[in-house]
Amino acid sequence: MQVLIFNQRSIQEILEVIGNIGSLVGAHQSANTLIQGYIKGIEETQDRAAKRNHSPKVYFEEWDEPMISGIEWVSELIEIAGGQDIFSDMSKGKLARERFVTSEQVIAANPDVMLASWCGKAFKREEVVARDGWQAISAIKSGRIHEIAAAEILQPGPACLTAGLRALEQAIHPN
Repeated sequence: MQVLIFNQRSIQEILEVIGNIGSLVGAHQSANTLIQGYIKGIEETQDRAAKRNHSPKVYFEEWDEPMISGIEWVSELIEIAGGQDIFSDMSKGKLARERFVTSEQVIAANPDVMLASWCGKAFKREEVVARDGWQAISAIKSGRIHEIAAAEILQPGPACLTAGLRALEQAIHPN
């Protein structure tokens, strides 16, 4: 029996996997139509972001203990939605431990917006706000802390390119 394993980490890889699966099941044209729709949605979001005067610094927390910053496709989507991922340089790490961050790093980066999606467990805002030294962070002071559903953002497929991107854009630019 033949087994195929996909381990997509970027938006480009997500789109390629959709195309590959479409080809495997004899639905290449349908997959291509889907891909073009996702690309159109991404471009429309980028166009809206380009018209804004502000690109807030964003911290995305995928896990709380240890603190893990966003994976590559999340970082890319933050940028598309008009934010600046404060740990974009770490997002390409293939292993979660390559994206571990410390409170000191987050405090020093002073994000304007904090987004969280703790895969597999509920986000606890009160615990984040109570972290030592975090009261000095702009996102904490302004209350710009948002949970994004894991099913919408942490699965590298259609949901992150649609509902996840919309949730990021709304959290980063609520108006």
